[in-house]
Amino acid sequence: MKNILTLVGFGLLILNCSERTVEPNVKSLLVQQLKYSHNDENWFVPTKMAVNELSAQQSNWKDSTENHSIGELVSHLTFWNEMQLRAFKGEDFSNFEMDNDTTFKIYNEKEWKNLVIKLDSVQTELEIFTEKANEKDLSEWASDLLTMSSHNAYHTGQIIYIRKHKGWWK
Repeated sequence: MKNILTLVGFGLLILNCSERTVEPNVKSLLVQQLKYSHNDENWFVPTKMAVNELSAQQSNWKDSTENHSIGELVSHLTFWNEMQLRAFKGEDFSNFEMDNDTTFKIYNEKEWKNLVIKLDSVQTELEIFTEKANEKDLSEWASDLLTMSSHNAYHTGQIIYIRKHKGWWK
């Protein structure tokens, strides 16, 4: 009997000391999804990995259709991630004309490198801003943040497709 009580005691001690899982909250899930589409490889390749080690010449390659180049896609992602961040910060857009076609640009080497850095910076700032947001703001932004994350993943998939097609993917 004494041995059984000792085993039960050790069992309870082990269970009590084991790592407890914390139920995710909305904020942690939103930040997680933003990171997955930015720089944390999980189910799909994040943007930071997708554009890594590409030259401006590679980023500007286009096929003979109306498809966008990698550079145009990254420009588009940078623009919309930045617009979302600015909107969350409460910036006034009343005099701002949004033309989606202007987000698709072609870059030289220096501009391309700066664009990649800017996308990384904007995505990082969006994650930090979300981490610091209060519950009220998060409840208002949740849908937009998830849509932005999906938008990023969609276009990143296009980038990976082009890279694989051209033999530029590992």
